[in-house]
Amino acid sequence: MSSVCFYFQVHQPYRLRTYSFFDIGNQHDYLDEKKNEEIMHKVADKCYLRTNLLMLELIRKHQGKFRIAYSISGMALEQFEQYRPDVLASFIELAETGCVEFLAETHAHSLSFIYSRKEFKRQVNKHAALIKRYFNQTPRVFRNTELIFNNDLANYLESMGYDGVLSEGVDRHLDARSPDFVYQAPGASKIKCLLKNYRLSDDIAFRFSDKGWSHYPLTADTFKDWIHARAGSGEVVNLFMDYETFGEHQWEDSGIFEFLKHLPEAVLSHPDFSFNTPTEVLKLYPSRGVYDVHEFTSWADTERDLSAWLSNPMQQEASRRIYSMESQVHQTGDPEILKIWERLLTSDHFYYMCTKFWNDGDVHKYFSPYDSPYDAYMYFMNVYSDFEQTVKLLNTFKQREEQAASLQAESSKVDRKRVFPNYARAISTSTAALVS
Repeated sequence: MSSVCFYFQVHQPYRLRTYSFFDIGNQHDYLDEKKNEEIMHKVADKCYLRTNLLMLELIRKHQGKFRIAYSISGMALEQFEQYRPDVLASFIELAETGCVEFLAETHAHSLSFIYSRKEFKRQVNKHAALIKRYFNQTPRVFRNTELIFNNDLANYLESMGYDGVLSEGVDRHLDARSPDFVYQAPGASKIKCLLKNYRLSDDIAFRFSDKGWSHYPLTADTFKDWIHARAGSGEVVNLFMDYETFGEHQWEDSGIFEFLKHLPEAVLSHPDFSFNTPTEVLKLYPSRGVYDVHEFTSWADTERDLSAWLSNPMQQEASRRIYSMESQVHQTGDPEILKIWERLLTSDHFYYMCTKFWNDGDVHKYFSPYDSPYDAYMYFMNVYSDFEQTVKLLNTFKQREEQAASLQAESSKVDRKRVFPNYARAISTSTAALVS
């Protein structure tokens, strides 16, 4: 038997407004609310609602044999609540079928594992609580931001109790092996790795509407032949992609919805193939080898490393500075300050600052709301400067209030001793009198 594991990433960042130098100290509203709402409505109508309805129809048509998984970032869930509760309701309806698994990730879709294990764990636990609240599931499989992965991550997740972790199937680490098996990180005794088959995944996510591609137009029958050809040479074909592939990145007129509509039936026409969720795959197949990854990998760009977010000095400075505020942010004890900080940690902000050229550069430009990576850096650092000042001010006020309260308490004690030398005995005598 062989499995097809369909996993979709659902994420929308909070985009920053064009926050100028002159706004620092004067304006504390950092988000482009208009743009965030516009984009959410656009993607909800073009992708989320349309695709969710089709997924629901396919699950019902195939009587539970079509099974899928999602990882929905905390930032997306917050915006569903804020702008499109109907989208959230449609995901809940999918969860109620029993054929959909929801995965864990960092709440802010952040790079936190790289900078702070404490913050990483806090965000993962916060996100897991949201998944339980909305979908009544406790996530067992973890998907890190943009499939960022290494051995340390796998072992740390094992210590947190997770059964599996998703990763890109990077050729240089597979060493001529197939990604179509379950693997294990060195040192891990329980947690298993599911590796994305990036060639087949990208055929749908990136090449589907490319008229210059030799396989254009791609049909469900052609694609199922490629999957069935892996029978005997693999156990699970992991198709991992952004959910916006359907209707947003690949528009409706490309035929993407017709392709998806016919794909489950085509794949299931082979008696040895089934659709399974990540947790089901982990139960079905043992680990077939060690996937040894010392440096960080990801599913982004041709390098499949961290260069999409941390390759230039702008990205490195911006990320280092915002993460350096961790202790100060928590010191305020202010939930709103924590919320703002989380939104500034979202990896997209650093992605927009990337200065790569050629095809990768075009992808970064497509997602960026700014005219250039330098604009993205400038607006982010202006926001950072104001936010840093605000946090310092709040902590200063808090410290002074605590000092004043402490001095008042001490002063009160001194006054009592001065005015009533036998204060304790007087209180005791009064109490005894009242009792009698």
